[in-house]
Amino acid sequence: MERVTKLAKWTNPLGGQEVELHQVDYAAGGMALLRVRIREGKRFTVFEVDPGTARAWGEAMADWAKTRPEEK
Repeated sequence: MERVTKLAKWTNPLGGQEVELHQVDYAAGGMALLRVRIREGKRFTVFEVDPGTARAWGEAMADWAKTRPEEK
């Protein structure tokens, strides 16, 4: 059994993909993971990452964004 909590949802303005983030709490083992769900037309890509991977991914994206000018 798992409990899923919605964290965020947005649409990529360039490609139109819908991105959702959920926290997934698994009863067995007491593990919590971040589920990333990307919808592109009728196709879905779903994967779950541990906190360390989520942190590294988020930091890498934030570092890249800091080097780019703000789009208006």
